[in-house]
Amino acid sequence: MMDSNDLIVIGAGPGGYVAAIRAAQLGMKVALVEKEEMLGGTCLRVGCIPSKALLESSEKYAEAKHGLAAHGVKVGALELDLAAMLKRKDAVVKGLGSGIDALMKKWKIARLRGVGRFVAADASGVTVAVEGTAGGASGGGGAANATQELRAKKAIVATGSKVAMIPGLEVDGERVGTSTEALSWPSVPRRLIVIGAGAIGLEMGSVWARLGAEVTVLELLDRILPGMDGEIAADAKKILERQGLKFRLGVKVKRTARDAANQAEAIVEIALPDGGSEVLRAERVLVAIGRAPCTDLLGLDAVGITLERGRIPVDERFATRVPSIHAIGDVIRGPMLAHKAEEEGIACAEWIAGRHGHVNYDAIPSVVYTTPEVAGVGKTEEELVAAKVPYKKGLFQFRGNGRARAANTIEGRVKVLAHAETDRLLGVHLFGPHASELVAEAAVAINFHASAEDLARCCHAHPTLSEAVKEAAMAVSGSAIHA
Repeated sequence: MMDSNDLIVIGAGPGGYVAAIRAAQLGMKVALVEKEEMLGGTCLRVGCIPSKALLESSEKYAEAKHGLAAHGVKVGALELDLAAMLKRKDAVVKGLGSGIDALMKKWKIARLRGVGRFVAADASGVTVAVEGTAGGASGGGGAANATQELRAKKAIVATGSKVAMIPGLEVDGERVGTSTEALSWPSVPRRLIVIGAGAIGLEMGSVWARLGAEVTVLELLDRILPGMDGEIAADAKKILERQGLKFRLGVKVKRTARDAANQAEAIVEIALPDGGSEVLRAERVLVAIGRAPCTDLLGLDAVGITLERGRIPVDERFATRVPSIHAIGDVIRGPMLAHKAEEEGIACAEWIAGRHGHVNYDAIPSVVYTTPEVAGVGKTEEELVAAKVPYKKGLFQFRGNGRARAANTIEGRVKVLAHAETDRLLGVHLFGPHASELVAEAAVAINFHASAEDLARCCHAHPTLSEAVKEAAMAVSGSAIHA
């Protein structure tokens, strides 16, 4: 058994490695267990980072093809080098992965490669078996398939999530695949069917549509982007349709499979309202129906932890029913977002260290990195209506913003929701250029319990896109200047 640690963190995604660093900063001896060679979790390896790299590259391609002429920039024959685009994406991932390795060394965090499983736990601490390859920061130095036991006073589960599946969806990883495969397709599919109109489906659908694919998005619900503000989501749908994405809403997918008659295609069978069915065909099918917590290999039964609705129940300090075991991120309640996991990782480490950790769940932004981007923080209008909360609404279109006009990015709007009686900010939702950056201002304002007037009275530099946020806040009281 390895020398006793203060803390064992299982999972080195955004929540796990950040928790490990914060714990080390607070003086703890930390061991970090991760089954993959590269640290950073799904987010870095096959999620947030590589998808954003492709979104950036494909947007530059689309702009060169369709958008530069308006700026007086003429280009010659345009050519797509997909191999170079994918190579750049991989280089971005590798560079960030190396950076996390360096942070582990900086904070003297022991890294062990393998699958972590609970063996025992009581008030005095936990025992975790690491099955696989145990080693240092590079993942080497241990024997393959070896098992090593660790002992610590506390443990944090940060094992993240995996692609969710439903019965009938046959995924072969080639013709029918998940977002992981869609990040590395060697050629642009002529036709692509995306199952799921959430963030992953729309982002990856946008990438391949920009590069030339004919994209059809199937969604069970009668709207896109469930969970985002409905009015903003409706705006996004109109613009994405103009960009070439086709939507079929209220559609139930019965099955997917590789076409037996044509191995170069896949089929998707959908149910029709009249009880019949329709078969669609495409070169590629992307299954993007959501994600599910990774908890099956943890050995939770051995320590008496029972899941609730598939997730690990925790208290306000992220402790499970076993006081020495904590959990954060996608395996517990709340949205499956990397930045939410990071905040929980910091707060959890601080609670374990005897400090006061805190996460304001009303101030966690959500972003969809389409073009324009969709972002929101706080309550949606639908949530306020359902809760019967009295509210006022301020809207401002980006077409009234000078910087947006100068950049030729005038599509979209900002929506500010404030309490009708107190004027306290309840939610801010955006669809427009750089919404992912603009939403941070709203998150800070909500975190500090600001009012719409507080936001409206803050001086914003001119000309900037952020002025649209100010104007929307002014519109709550009917005092927007440029609307």
